[in-house]
Amino acid sequence: MPGTVVIGAQFGDEGKGKITDFLAEKADYVVRFGGGNNAGHTVVVEGKQFKLHLLPSGVVHGKRCLIGAGVVVDPRTLMEELAALEREGIQADLGIDPRAHIILPYHNLLDAAGEEGNHHEKIGTTKKGIGPCYADKALRQGIRFEDLIEPNRLKEKLARNYPIKKKVLEQIYGIRVPFTEESLFKEYAAVGEKLRAYNVDVSLETCTALDQGKKVLFEGAQGTFLDNDFGTYPFVTSSHPISSGAAVGVGIPTGKIGKVVGIVKAYTTRVGEGPFPTELRDAFGEALRKKGNEFGTTTGRPRRVGWLDLPMLRTAQRLNGFTELAVMKLDVLAGLDELKVCTHYLVNGKEICFFPYSTKGVELAQPQYKAFKGFKDLNPKAKKLAQLPKEARTYLKFVEKEVGARISIVSIGPGREETVQA
Repeated sequence: MPGTVVIGAQFGDEGKGKITDFLAEKADYVVRFGGGNNAGHTVVVEGKQFKLHLLPSGVVHGKRCLIGAGVVVDPRTLMEELAALEREGIQADLGIDPRAHIILPYHNLLDAAGEEGNHHEKIGTTKKGIGPCYADKALRQGIRFEDLIEPNRLKEKLARNYPIKKKVLEQIYGIRVPFTEESLFKEYAAVGEKLRAYNVDVSLETCTALDQGKKVLFEGAQGTFLDNDFGTYPFVTSSHPISSGAAVGVGIPTGKIGKVVGIVKAYTTRVGEGPFPTELRDAFGEALRKKGNEFGTTTGRPRRVGWLDLPMLRTAQRLNGFTELAVMKLDVLAGLDELKVCTHYLVNGKEICFFPYSTKGVELAQPQYKAFKGFKDLNPKAKKLAQLPKEARTYLKFVEKEVGARISIVSIGPGREETVQA
C-alpha cells in the first residue's frame, strides 16, 4: 500500500502537526524524514497541548514512530520530549535510523556565531545547530546515531572533530568553548546508552511495512519555500521539505508514495528573514497575527503575516504533486468584511502566475489581488464542508480550482475535533 506524505505548501508553520495527528489515527506508522528540532509541531488533544520538535506527531496516538536517516537529531531535545510524554503517561514506540546525523553542542555555537557574524544578510536561523550539522554530513565529517550508541566510535569521532570545531569557534569567532572533549564524550556516551534501544533500520522497516499493506504516514517539517534548492535561497532550511525528500530521507522508492497532502494556511505566514510578497506590514497584519496567535512554536518569534498567495501554491503543486489539500486556520479569517487572494504578480511589468525561480525575482514581485466577500463566525461543531458559510465555501472553491488539487480537510480551530472533512 503506497504511503501518504504530509507537506507544508508555504514557508512552514502551516499546521502540519495537527493534520499528521489527525491522519495518524488511521495509520500504522508515522515517519519523520527531514529537518531537526528546528521544526515545531503543535498537537492539541482534548484541550491539552503537546509541542513536538523531533518526535513524529503520531506519538500522541501511540503509533509506531520512526525517525529517518534524513533527520538531524539533537539527543538532548529528544530525551526531553520523551520524558515530557512519559509524564503524560505516553510511552513512545520509537525507532531511529542509525544513519541519522547527530547535533552536538558545537553545532549550536557555530549556528549562532554564523548568524550573528553575518551582519549584511541574516538568515533567521533557529540557532539549533541544524545547518552546521547538515554541513558536516555533506563534508563527510558527521557523527551519526550509529556512532552515538557505540562509545568507542563516538570517542574516535569526537577526537577528530572537537579540536577543529574548538579552533574555529575560538580563533575565528572569538567564542570560548564551555565544554571539553572529555566532558562532551561522557555526556553523549551516557545519552547514547539510553537511546541505544531505539536503533532500527528505518528504511528496511518502512519498506517492509508498506509491502505488507500497512498504512504509513510520512511527516514533513518546514515548508516548500524553505527547501534548500527550490526555496528563497539563502533564506531557507538545510534540507528538502518537499515530497520527493520523503523518499530520500527515509530510504524508499518514490513509487511507494501515493497520496501527497499539501498543508495550506488560509493566509500566509513566515518566520525569519527572506522575501514575502503578500506581507501585511500594517495594523491589520498585526491584528491578524494576534488573532491567529502567530508566534513560532520553536522560537516564539512573531510570524510575519500576509494574504494567501496563489503563485506560491501553484508552484508548490508543481514541486510536490499534491493529491489533496488541507486548509488550516480558516477560523482566523472569520468576521472579516473582505478577504483578498494574490492571483498573480507583476515583475518588471510582466504578469507572472508562478513563484519566481530567483530570490531577486521574488523581491521584485508586486502581488495582484482578487477580493472576496468575508464570512461570519464558523460553526465550531461543523464536520462537513457543506456546513461552512457560503462565502467560506466560495473562497475555498476558488483556491481548489487554482491550485488543481481538491480540498479534503479544513481546520476551524486548534483542537483535533475542530476539523471539517469533504
